[in-house]
Amino acid sequence: MTRIWFTVITLTYYVVDGHPPCLTPDGKGGECKSIIECPKLRTIVNKPKMTPYEAEFLKRSGCGFEDSLPKVCCATTNTCLTPEGSEGQCINVLECKHIAKRLQSPTVSDKDKAYVNSIRCHSPTGFYVCCGQEPEPGVCVPSAAPPSPGSGCCGVDGSGGNRITGGNATSLDQYPWLAIIENKRSDITRVVCGGALISGRYVLTAGHCVKGLASNAGTPANVRLGEYDISHEGADCVPVEGGDSKDEDCTEEPVVIPIERVIPHPDFDPTKRLRRHDIALLRLSRLAPYTDFIRPICLPTSDLTTYFPPSGRLFAAGWGPNNETHETSAVKLHVDLPYKTIESCQPAYDVPKRHVALWDHQICAGGEKGKDTCKGDSGGPLMYSMAEAFEVVGVVSFGPTPCGLANVPGVYTKVFNYLPWIRSVIQP
Repeated sequence: MTRIWFTVITLTYYVVDGHPPCLTPDGKGGECKSIIECPKLRTIVNKPKMTPYEAEFLKRSGCGFEDSLPKVCCATTNTCLTPEGSEGQCINVLECKHIAKRLQSPTVSDKDKAYVNSIRCHSPTGFYVCCGQEPEPGVCVPSAAPPSPGSGCCGVDGSGGNRITGGNATSLDQYPWLAIIENKRSDITRVVCGGALISGRYVLTAGHCVKGLASNAGTPANVRLGEYDISHEGADCVPVEGGDSKDEDCTEEPVVIPIERVIPHPDFDPTKRLRRHDIALLRLSRLAPYTDFIRPICLPTSDLTTYFPPSGRLFAAGWGPNNETHETSAVKLHVDLPYKTIESCQPAYDVPKRHVALWDHQICAGGEKGKDTCKGDSGGPLMYSMAEAFEVVGVVSFGPTPCGLANVPGVYTKVFNYLPWIRSVIQP
């Protein structure tokens, strides 16, 4: 149907004075104009055969008609941010000379593959990357752009509804990207969700944390970073292991930064049980500092579900209630969980009270009695420990009630599938 609708555009050139602003399907600012005036979408229409994704993108780009001529929301800019924090252009990978050069050697290194995947940006057709100046090694400087894996500027810590069930206390500087989201209603501050710092300016969380039932607790107002023990204010201290009884290791005081903008994925619908596209970004009002206790986690460099062994373990962390006491943990906890394929996970969600059709934009982990993520740490990260750094492979979405049931894994939004959307949203 979409194909037929757009065949008329090759017959006439039509110019409309004044183009109302709009939002493209991938969340970019645009102008509602004749498709003839939008080269990128016109290219898709004129292709001999478009992919299902391209057809859906075109369909959702429609913003009206001028007489019988269809109009589309055409992105007004292709600017983006490189992992080094400089402005770039979202262009075809072959047009970016220094990136194309990395891919022309007879054997492309895993590090180069990871870097190219990390700068991929959203385009309805082809493989596009954020092309800026060729990066140079340097110190870690906070910016709005997510650092590239392997740079040493993300995913590194000092350790070399959702809660952490069956978890153990972390060290003070472990998982320094963990974020606490503070909701406000009137003069009351509540914590209902977590998140993960992915750059100096953005926190990754779940869509249902900012849109739907979670909003009943108020509006997401602040993000708290560098926290360890939430039972008191100020710096947190613990005894030094193996040291004198008076020796203590202490954090710095947590940093609280107001939220400037809440950005749920445009396709997330909180009224549907499927919880598809359950992902969101929070833009902070200022740059977060990079310290021993505050540091971003790396975005994924590859689709873990294509190669990860069934016996592999993933990690989650947060401050949620203990499974036995149902009381919120004062200190940061973490737990390791077995990875589960969607195929092996689906039967647990085919029962009447949990009937949900899972799909390839989700990832499952858990299913061991007493070990789980659950209500209270929604939006927190599911992590994979690479040789050099941690990557955020999932966002806590939903799971069984009660939590920590045997043979019922938790379900997480698969971050890899949303990398182009994430990079299309991030601004300097």
